[in-house]
Amino acid sequence: MGIFINRGNADFQRIRNSEYVDKTELISVVNRTLFTEQSMSCVTRCRRFGKSMAAKMLCAYYDDSCDSRNLFADLKIAQDASFEKHLNKYPVIYLDMTDFITRFKNDDSIVSHIDREVRAGIQIAFPDIPSEEGDDLMALLLRIVLKTGKPFFFIIDEWDAICREFLPGSKGMDSYVNWLRRMFKSVSANTAFAGVYMTGILPIKKYQTQSALNNFLEYSMVEPRKMAHYFGFTKDEVRQLAEKHQMDFTELERWYDGYQIGDEPSMFNPNSVMQAVDVGRCRSYWGATATFNSISDYIGMNFEGLKDDIVKMLAGGRCIVDPTGFQNDLSEIHSRDDVLTVLIHLGYLSYEWRESECYIPNFEVAGEMANAVKANHWKYVSDALQQSRQLLQDTINGDEGAVELALADAHSSDTSILSYNDENSLACVLSIAYYYARADYHVHREYATGKGFADFVMIPRKNVSKPALVIELKKDKDARTGIDQIKERNYPQKIAEYTGDILLVAITYDRDTKQHTCRIERLEK
Repeated sequence: MGIFINRGNADFQRIRNSEYVDKTELISVVNRTLFTEQSMSCVTRCRRFGKSMAAKMLCAYYDDSCDSRNLFADLKIAQDASFEKHLNKYPVIYLDMTDFITRFKNDDSIVSHIDREVRAGIQIAFPDIPSEEGDDLMALLLRIVLKTGKPFFFIIDEWDAICREFLPGSKGMDSYVNWLRRMFKSVSANTAFAGVYMTGILPIKKYQTQSALNNFLEYSMVEPRKMAHYFGFTKDEVRQLAEKHQMDFTELERWYDGYQIGDEPSMFNPNSVMQAVDVGRCRSYWGATATFNSISDYIGMNFEGLKDDIVKMLAGGRCIVDPTGFQNDLSEIHSRDDVLTVLIHLGYLSYEWRESECYIPNFEVAGEMANAVKANHWKYVSDALQQSRQLLQDTINGDEGAVELALADAHSSDTSILSYNDENSLACVLSIAYYYARADYHVHREYATGKGFADFVMIPRKNVSKPALVIELKKDKDARTGIDQIKERNYPQKIAEYTGDILLVAITYDRDTKQHTCRIERLEK
């Protein structure tokens, strides 16, 4: 078994020895590209969404130094028409760029190290075809292919690791781009490779308006094409895991679902799901696997409208975003759209392509976003988030005065969110102020009740012994009017199907005096 070539199937065997969700149909997508004009794929998705697992799977499938038939026999790809055609048919080169970064992080000659080490490994695998003076890696590969008649399959895991460490224009970065062009954009590439598969977080960097390697077919969080199904876990896959491990599927859904990737409307974070299944409970596993400082730095950038957008999304809203201008370079962030696009690629936001909207996908990521907001010292939002636990308790206790004071303080602390004298503004403030409630409640806005829509409905989760809340917002009216409307339209009737105790809450404010009032009643059974 070699380091860069002839790695075999041991890595994928370890994956199969663990809990494994079958994503092998991705192989059929790659098989359809081999020996075509689309034979070079760059598949980018956020951290811990299975990039390396897919790369190891492809290595095991294509590598001609091993026999992987039994390893795939019980998996979906074995039923595909292309399975036998390409199974263990090619010498596979496998590079993990994070390994080179670990060893040569501050060395501008990193690409020279890569080329030299890979050539040395290949020469061991093909001792009868020696390298000639002046050869680079591409020259050696061409000589081998012309001699053996077998093209290589080339896998680069975390292709953009070097891009994230070396600044644009640096010797290390320029030499890496030139090396990639030499390998994959030269006229010899189609001779040398049956296919190329690169993984990473960011799509290929743009120069002017063109990709540095525009012959690659790119699959990303913004445009996943036909690979969307393999970017995360589907509802059915997570439901099967929940049943197998006797976990509450609705909790897994709340914590880790919410990503819309291409035409897939509901995708789960696979790493977090597997962590939760292994531990036996849902909690945030994001902070242990992603770089918190990066999101904190990005949302702290002072682009017009960015702060309001983040607050709006924390409150459950969505924002328009144009991802087309981003240069796919973390060091080149020039606008609010660039920041939101980076957060999509990093997995902190989901992207709905039909409406060009982004949003926070789930409870796990919302927690990380809230922590980043606090770290940026956004006083209004930070204070509201920190005080939300007490506000919920005051509401449950029926302390109307405390609720009025808390909401008045939150509403007046930052008037940049929409308009102060706008009912949407109060709704946004309320969503932030009751942020903590999401831990114990299903929180719904504009909840359909059969006779209209309640502004807010909070239904307690399983095993939570707290009352449900029906909240009505009013402007320039007495809070009593809100309570009466809740009763007249019988909003609690549908909610009673899910819970016992119900609190009726009416909140209003006066445009002239900016005074907030609150009335809380416990529904009589």
